[in-house]
Amino acid sequence: MHSFRTVFGICLLTTLVLTVASSSGGGGGSYSYDLSRQSDLTRLYNSRVYVADRMKRPLDGWSFTLGPLSHTGVRVTLADGSKWLVHKGDGYGISSQTVVVDARHMSSKWEIIETKNFQGSKTVSDFVKAGGPGYKLLFDNCHFGSGRMMDQ
Repeated sequence: MHSFRTVFGICLLTTLVLTVASSSGGGGGSYSYDLSRQSDLTRLYNSRVYVADRMKRPLDGWSFTLGPLSHTGVRVTLADGSKWLVHKGDGYGISSQTVVVDARHMSSKWEIIETKNFQGSKTVSDFVKAGGPGYKLLFDNCHFGSGRMMDQ
């Protein structure tokens, strides 16, 4: 029998596979999966986060941000220097609405609004968990999720 932690981890790993082009503001067509092997996903899930940048961009179809009329997420930097965007949105994932996308897919519209040095004290999975599995426009949207990620 699998423990809750194992089942939750498998659900989060499933979420890590998803790459949604429109959610990262990249425009254009869809991307192929960056990571598809279970071992790669597990490695990413357990990777230590050294720096986290809370970032924002205009909503899809908009050319500017205006307070909460924007999209936010957290770009994490790992020990190997790779960068990943952890963010949430309605319909972004299957088992969780918080997903992880290779930062290479981020458009130039993203800008840093806060930086925090985690010095390897957190993992990518901690950020996904802090983002939360659900999405509610008024009470648990991308802003709430990215705020929790930075406050952990």
